[in-house]
Amino acid sequence: MVVHLERISEPIHERSVALGGVYDSIFTLAPGQIAGLSGLPGSGLTRLGLTMLAPHTERGPLVYLDVRGWANPRAAWELGIDPEHFIVVHTESVVMWARAVATLLDGVRAVYAEVPHGVKDSVIRTLAARARTRRTPLVLRPLDGRLPQGILHLHLEAREVIWEGTDRGHGVLERRFALFEASGKAMRGRERTIEVEDNGTNDLRVVPHMGTQTTERLA
Repeated sequence: MVVHLERISEPIHERSVALGGVYDSIFTLAPGQIAGLSGLPGSGLTRLGLTMLAPHTERGPLVYLDVRGWANPRAAWELGIDPEHFIVVHTESVVMWARAVATLLDGVRAVYAEVPHGVKDSVIRTLAARARTRRTPLVLRPLDGRLPQGILHLHLEAREVIWEGTDRGHGVLERRFALFEASGKAMRGRERTIEVEDNGTNDLRVVPHMGTQTTERLA
């Protein structure tokens, strides 16, 4: 697991706000919208993806398509998702993966899908079109970090992460600050950096002083 221990900025804890307003619109997918997640492991990408889909579980199941075998339902439960509305399906086969995603888009309320190595862009574009047609929100987490251009409502790339409560790999993770580069249609043609605070509760918090910065900050 890659962790950058050097502080990326000085988080202003008292100014962090629960997702709401403009941030709520960014981090919630409407029916048929598609988000892509990439970047550093350990930065909270899974929790962010499930947060985007959580509102849809009030009306039906969310399915997590697990390729790596790492899926932990606790991440969904911590966000308040009903255990009976959260299902994990495991597959490593590229062929079976595409069939599984297509079937799920037809029959469930929301899909979070890890994307295995070797899936062609044309297959992902076909599935994206199906998600839009079926009005099923879809979060894609490619293991190689790549997704075809033009299909995403929102793309979040984790650039840096700080863990609090751990020291030299020991201790309990108390809080995590992650810096994301946000792009896609939700950003209206602009790229922004957003710092997200995650203290393990069922809501994530955005540090608003980062909300209007461009990715030039990371250069």
